[in-house]
Amino acid sequence: MNQLQRKLTLYGLTMIAVGSCIGSGIFITPNEIAGILDHPSWITLVWALGGLIALTGALTFAELGGLFPKAGGVYVFLKEAYGPLAGFLYGWVTLLVINTGALAALGVAFAEYLKFFIPGLSANDTILVAGGTVIVLTAINCLGVNISQWMSNIFTGGKLLAILVIIAIGFFFIQPHTAELQWSLTESTPPTLHKALLIALIGVLWSFGGWHHTSYLAGEAINPQKTIPRAMILGTGIVTITYVLVNLSYMFLLPLPAIAGTERVAGDALAVVIPWGGKLVAFFIAVSIFGTVAIYTMSAPRIYYAMAKDALFFSALAKVHPTYKTPVNAMIIQAVWALVLLMAWGTFSSLITYVTFMDIIFMALAGFSIFIFRRKRPEADRPYRTHAYPVVPIIFVFICTAFVINTLIERPMQAGAGLALLGSGVVFYYGYRWWNA
Repeated sequence: MNQLQRKLTLYGLTMIAVGSCIGSGIFITPNEIAGILDHPSWITLVWALGGLIALTGALTFAELGGLFPKAGGVYVFLKEAYGPLAGFLYGWVTLLVINTGALAALGVAFAEYLKFFIPGLSANDTILVAGGTVIVLTAINCLGVNISQWMSNIFTGGKLLAILVIIAIGFFFIQPHTAELQWSLTESTPPTLHKALLIALIGVLWSFGGWHHTSYLAGEAINPQKTIPRAMILGTGIVTITYVLVNLSYMFLLPLPAIAGTERVAGDALAVVIPWGGKLVAFFIAVSIFGTVAIYTMSAPRIYYAMAKDALFFSALAKVHPTYKTPVNAMIIQAVWALVLLMAWGTFSSLITYVTFMDIIFMALAGFSIFIFRRKRPEADRPYRTHAYPVVPIIFVFICTAFVINTLIERPMQAGAGLALLGSGVVFYYGYRWWNA
């Protein structure tokens, strides 16, 4: 039977939401954010703001996930709200930009942390390791959703344990420089604070990105009307608390100039207390990133599968493996394009700007769709209704829109590349319809 199987539990889905977020971002982006804001309170607040955006998004998407408990998640919300073109473009951009770009960036980050143990890795070796990681994990995820769920549970549990160790050490071994930190916001507000916050949000939102991946898996979730909303809300709550605490730990262990000056902040922070802490943290970070790549190679192909089922994409992508019950063709094409992006862009910073900009555009559109469905389908069954409606979705859509506009102004090269691919999707969509007419 050419159908996905419902085997994912609430715990498994929550671990997917958490594991999709906690990958490389919290270990790599704090230095850039510290360099932009240079103040402990603003740094803490921008991470809390990222959590607020994620939580308002999760509360909004929880209602949408209960309303449409089908494989594809955001793709389904957009298609039902705005029509097949919008849904197709999200799948197109997810394939060509969002998820594949994230896979490429995560692969690069994984290879970079391996340099702690294999210092002789060259730039070409980094690309090979990153690409090999994507290929191997795609192959494993083709073997069944039970294996994917097991991997997610193990790796997410491991990365949370490692982060708890960093938090505990930071709070128990507070360094003398902490007494000199100035926490008053009124004494240190930069004249262009709004721009600084929006630029800092690139790294923050990259680090929070992924909580909605559970919605892609609704077609394989047990009781999806209840488990999908709960998993997204629980996941964003866990990640927000974790990120705020771990950033405080970094600041308790390292001065702000030291945080801003290192790309391995977690390792350097732990090394203040434990001489071999850098390698220990590097190991756990590599495991964390590896686990996130495992989740990403599993989740997004369900979008391409849903698109093909709706006859909006090549029918071969709707193929489910007869034994393993996974969308193998969709998973393979995603891996191939991730390798293309890996060779085209290469650097972590360029990749995350490119990815986050396009992702947030569609998150804003999907968030706005809740207003459309409340108006068009007022009597539809909603197992979960967004709390504090309409304030919560308004906050989410407003902040996402401000972020998109600022990124377009401040990072035009990466934003322009994403928009060009979006335009190519429009051409492909109408060309594909004409060909199959």
